[in-house]
Amino acid sequence: MIPAFASQAVACEGRSYDGPGVMGAPLCLPSTPQRIVTLDPTFSLGMALELGLPVVGAPLSGMSDASLKNRAEAAGVADLGTFAQPSIERIVALQPDLIVGSGFLGDGAYEMASRIAPALFVTPEDWKDFFHVLAAATGRADAAGEAFAAYDRRVADIRARAPDVRVSVVRITPWDFQVYPDTPGAYGPFAVLREAGIRRSAYETTHGDTTVKRPDWEELANLDGDVLLYIVGGANDSDRSGRHKEVISNPLWQMLPAVKAGRTHRVDAATWMEFSGLSSANKVLDDIERLLLTEP
Repeated sequence: MIPAFASQAVACEGRSYDGPGVMGAPLCLPSTPQRIVTLDPTFSLGMALELGLPVVGAPLSGMSDASLKNRAEAAGVADLGTFAQPSIERIVALQPDLIVGSGFLGDGAYEMASRIAPALFVTPEDWKDFFHVLAAATGRADAAGEAFAAYDRRVADIRARAPDVRVSVVRITPWDFQVYPDTPGAYGPFAVLREAGIRRSAYETTHGDTTVKRPDWEELANLDGDVLLYIVGGANDSDRSGRHKEVISNPLWQMLPAVKAGRTHRVDAATWMEFSGLSSANKVLDDIERLLLTEP
């Protein structure tokens, strides 16, 4: 079934958007949205705020990215509850003229949103593509270009100074290890590493479409980079439950080359696992400059 707002695109009195990267195109969107609700607390919320869009509501409960949550609250964004179960009643009460979400929320969420207001569900998984589609569909393409100009200059500068080392990155959860590979379609922070010229280990580099690997204790030996970055905590309790201490005290962890060389660094889970746009990307670049470009 075609949602009511999407079907109006033929005789649209606002902004007609028929470009790639959205669900339900062609879409009829407001020319200048005044009250935007976002349904995910990462890409949609972070990038909408970076584009200067008037966001009035988003699911803020349970976020581990305190910086983004503070920015949203300072901008007057109302809390819709959790990402998994945002309050429909709060969304309706906010009277949005545009609802923005990520394509991974699915058809059901898109149809629900479309019954309340015009819905813009952006589908690219690549963070830069997502940003540019959101900007184009909301009339902020020029703002996106300006925002990326400084970022692109910074990436080029860091790439020219990238050290000749291999870097391993692993996430420690309460139940497993997670490795997000260096691939053409890598998830946000790992795409930034790739773009900045940071090489990963052979185990962490692939030309396929693998999005995550889950090594067991024995396979952890494949993380043989000269430097090891690790992520703990955030949306889970691995930093409080004893899992963190259990891992770093294990002989198999201590045998990793970077650990033996004293070249391990814990990085912020909010930045690396709740990646939300240019702000997160620049924080990853901060980590590269602070932890890798100063390596002996």
